[in-house]
Amino acid sequence: MWKTLIAGTAMLMIAGSTLASAQQSPPAERPHRAQLTADDVAAFVDARIAALKAALKLTPAQEKNWPAVEQAVRDISKDRIAEREARRVAGQRTDVTERLRDRADALTTRAAALRRLADAENPLYQSLDEAQKRRFGMALRFAAHRRRAEAHTHG
Repeated sequence: MWKTLIAGTAMLMIAGSTLASAQQSPPAERPHRAQLTADDVAAFVDARIAALKAALKLTPAQEKNWPAVEQAVRDISKDRIAEREARRVAGQRTDVTERLRDRADALTTRAAALRRLADAENPLYQSLDEAQKRRFGMALRFAAHRRRAEAHTHG
C-alpha cells in the first residue's frame, strides 16, 4: 500500500515537473524548441491535474480530499518554475563542488515537497475504490514512462 502511495506521489510530482525539466538546457543548445513560459507550464499542469481527476471519477465524498492534493501539485510546480528561473539567473557554475551542492539542495527541496504531497494525498488515496486505484496506478506508470523518455531526450 505504501508503494502505491509513493508511486502516486511520484506521479503527481512528475505532473508538476515534466515540462519544467525541459528547460534545463540553455536555449542556444536547443534552437528548434519553443521557449516555454511559466504560464505555458501552468496550463499544462492544469491539464494534467484535470486529466487525473477525470480518470479517478471521484465521488462527492472523495472530492473533499481533492483540493489538498491539487494544491500540493500546484505548489510543486511553482517551486520547480522558481528553481528553473534561479538556475537561469545564476548561470552555469564552473565549480563542480558548487554544482553538486546546488543539486543536493534542489533534491532536499523536492524531497520535502514530495512529503507534503504524500501527506495531502494519503486521505484521498485511502478513500479510492479498487478501480480508482487501478486507474491511478495506470496514470502513474504513464507519467513515469513519459518522464523517463523526456529525461533521456533532454539528458
